[in-house]
Amino acid sequence: MGCGLRKAPGAIGVDRNPASRADVLCDLDRFPYPFRDACFDRVRAVHVLEHVADLIGAMEEFHRLLRPGGRVYIVTPHYSDFSSFCDPTHRRHLTSYSFRYFGEDHGGYGYYTRARFREISLRVRLLALWRWLGLEWLVNRWPRFRLFWEHYLCFVIRGKAIEIELEKV
Repeated sequence: MGCGLRKAPGAIGVDRNPASRADVLCDLDRFPYPFRDACFDRVRAVHVLEHVADLIGAMEEFHRLLRPGGRVYIVTPHYSDFSSFCDPTHRRHLTSYSFRYFGEDHGGYGYYTRARFREISLRVRLLALWRWLGLEWLVNRWPRFRLFWEHYLCFVIRGKAIEIELEKV
């Protein structure tokens, strides 16, 4: 989804820009996407979801497109990264906890969508200095430290990106 010029080998590229390498031209803000239900094993959205107007709608479409047990791989800027705010096409700024909304631990707000995913993996990337000093390892090793970092430290020890893989429930 939103392949741009970097379509993954063997994938069906989807983008709204005719100058991209997309196989299917589609605006990811218009639902439904032009595919039948449960037609994909994997969906890949790398630096896409920060651009969509309706994040819940896009995640519901990913859920619809995936076969049972299918997976979605997402990469998005961390909200503390400068790039999250300097691109005028970014509509949202996400944390490593943003996608819990679609899981069992939805904070009581799960009634807005029936799309459910199970977290397979989550990795926060930090800027190079903090990675070299071992802080990225700490943030990813202990979820409680990651929570502390996102609440109190992330605007000093900046995040770069969030990589998350989710499985359709």
